[in-house]
Parts: sequence; C-alpha cells; structure tokens
Amino acid sequence: MKAPVRWLKPLPLRLRDTVHVVAPAGPFDRPSFEVGLGVIGQRYSPVFRPDLYENWRYLAGTDARRGEELARALTDRDARAVFCARGGYGVMRLLPSLPLAEMAPTALVGFSDITALHLPLLGLGRVTIHGPVLTHLGKQPPEVQEYLFRLLESPEAPPPLQGKATFVPGVVEGPLLGGNLSVLSRLLGTPYMPPLDGAILLLEDVGERPYRLDRIWTHLMLAGVFERVRGLVLGDFTDCDERNAPYGSADVLRSLAEETGLPCAAGFPIGHDIPNYPVALGTHVRLDASAARLTFLEGAVQA
Repeated sequence: MKAPVRWLKPLPLRLRDTVHVVAPAGPFDRPSFEVGLGVIGQRYSPVFRPDLYENWRYLAGTDARRGEELARALTDRDARAVFCARGGYGVMRLLPSLPLAEMAPTALVGFSDITALHLPLLGLGRVTIHGPVLTHLGKQPPEVQEYLFRLLESPEAPPPLQGKATFVPGVVEGPLLGGNLSVLSRLLGTPYMPPLDGAILLLEDVGERPYRLDRIWTHLMLAGVFERVRGLVLGDFTDCDERNAPYGSADVLRSLAEETGLPCAAGFPIGHDIPNYPVALGTHVRLDASAARLTFLEGAVQA
C-alpha cells in the first residue's frame, strides 16, 4: 500500500440515523451487549441481522455469516455508522473476502480485534473510529459516551486527551494510526498493513505478560516500524503485569520506548480499561510527549 494522498472522513451522524450493529469477531455477552445497544439506541436507529447472536467455537458464527454481515454493513449507503458488538478474534479471517474498497462514507466504531479492520481501511485512506465496542460502551462513564457522540456528529476537533507519563520527551505531528499491539503485529508482512511513514503510532493491549510485550515490540522493531513513525502514544496495557515480579509492564514499555528514541507518552485512557476514550484514526494530531498530551488538529467527520 502507498500512503493515502487524501483522507476520506465519514459523513456526520444525525439523530435517528440508521446504524448497523455487527459481530465480526468473537461471541459476546448478551446482557452487556444489550446495555451498549441501549446507549446508541437512545440516539440512533440500530439495525442488525437476527443471526447476530450465533456462535461457532470461538467466533460469532461462521466466516460466511460474519463476512456477509460485515460486507453488507460497510457498503450500505443508507446507514451512517457500523458499531461492532465485541472484539475477541476473527476479523483477520474475513479480510480476503471483504469489499473494503467499496465501503460507504460511514463511520466504523470498535477496538481490540477490530484493529484488523481499521488497519486495511486506513491503508485505503479511510478515517475510522478506535472506540468502545457495544459490550464495553455500556460500562463507560457518561463523559466517554458523550465524547463518542461528539466525535461522530461534529466536524470540529474533539478535546485533547491527557496521558499519565512521559517516556521520551518531544513534540511531533502526524496522522494517528495503530490500535491493538498484538493484532497490528500480526498484519506485518501482509497486504493489509497500511504505510506507517510519518505516523503517530497508537498502541494498547490486554493480557500480554511483559516478556510477550517485549517479543511483540521487538518484532515491530525488526520489521522497521520504529524507523518510519514519528512518535508513540501508549494507551492502557490491561492485565499485563507479571504476578510477584519486581517490575511491571510499564517498566518494560518505558525501556522499549527509550530504545526507539521516539517521543513517547503513556497512560492515555484508550484501550481495555475504563474509561476508553474514542479517537479518530487517520486524523492529524499533535503529540506533546513532554506534557503527555495528545491534541487533535481536526475532527473525525466531514464538515
């Protein structure tokens, strides 16, 4: 893939707009899903297939079911957004059959395994929303839910986000790309990995012990990722500490970030913890790593 010459933003959402709900990855907890469905249902008009609740092994139904559902949702020009029910695993299996180049100007919302869908769409120049899936949305505080609605509905730049720690000082600008560290690493060497040249790279993860974070990070290093990007935004690394170890995942990530020499700030409220603030991938941002501050220089949707 070549870096996009121009980024295409989704159309802004309006009250009662039709939005698709899809389950392209793992099976999900129905009660928490229905709470999240209620959150978007207060503002929009969600639609989904009756077989959304199916499951097959560790997937939300067969590849055929999930692929048909997702392809229909992404290409429907009568809808304004696609909300994912849950992450887990499974999106990578669908990529060869998806008509990604035919995607409507619609907003894709999700994170975790949905990174496998964000990345190829970013490679096609599409702005997407790294934000809570529906099983996670209902657990978010009202300010996160309102931040999401503002992101989807207003062309204005959203308020900045504050991290907790500076790993490497510096100030850089560029398009925000990335998502889940583990999923992103699995797309290296495939045609679905977008160009990372000049990007501010967002990374988060869950359940990866420190040595595994080191291994995945080193994979990115050996692949030349850190020679291409300008800066690093680290979100939550949830349940990634080694029990009874004299070091934590934050210690390991700090050392790894320092080795790159790239401006890096950590502890941004993005990922598997609560709160999980949504961010627009593909939009231009300024990372002031010295102040652990991420400023958005444009909105997520078309004016």
